[in-house]
Amino acid sequence: MSVFFSSFLAGICIGIGGTVFLSVENTVIGSLLFTIGLFVICTTKLHLFTGKVCYVFDKDRAYALQLPVIWIGNLCGTVSVAVLERMTRIAVISERASEICATKLGDSLLSVFILAVFCNMLIYIGVDGYNNNQHEVGKYLSLFFGVMVFILCGFEHCVANMYYFSVANIWSPRALGYLLVMTLGNAVGGVFFPLMRRFLK
Repeated sequence: MSVFFSSFLAGICIGIGGTVFLSVENTVIGSLLFTIGLFVICTTKLHLFTGKVCYVFDKDRAYALQLPVIWIGNLCGTVSVAVLERMTRIAVISERASEICATKLGDSLLSVFILAVFCNMLIYIGVDGYNNNQHEVGKYLSLFFGVMVFILCGFEHCVANMYYFSVANIWSPRALGYLLVMTLGNAVGGVFFPLMRRFLK
């Protein structure tokens, strides 16, 4: 339950990051402010699927078995933010979310998978840089650049999309299928650098 609750809070953080991204006109500024989600998650050590999956091959079986719980917790957190927001005056952001989601769901599954792989390569760079960079400024720059670049490139982040699908209120079997493909792509992208670095030792 502690893992689920931590994951639920992480989902809320990503939902708030998605909210500010949808609320500003400038995409660069929006991508910068979206980073508040991962910043809070890393500094408070919450459980985010896209960050945790990067280390699945470095941990034990129990760690791997937590990943579905984390994914569900993230989903519940993002959906909760979206549902509550739709009851308020800022529900107008759902119009922009609908446009974004239409583009995502109009894409091919192969394209979505590839974009999700690239996304989590950057998430790994951001999270691992935060965890291991010995320079205080460098720790935070890795987070901010990792998140900003994946957003500006149009890469696919499964937890962020949980929020966008929810605030746009476009859940369907198709949306769920796309989300699962994004999740698989994020998993592949997340473990790419850790596995490749083993050959450098």
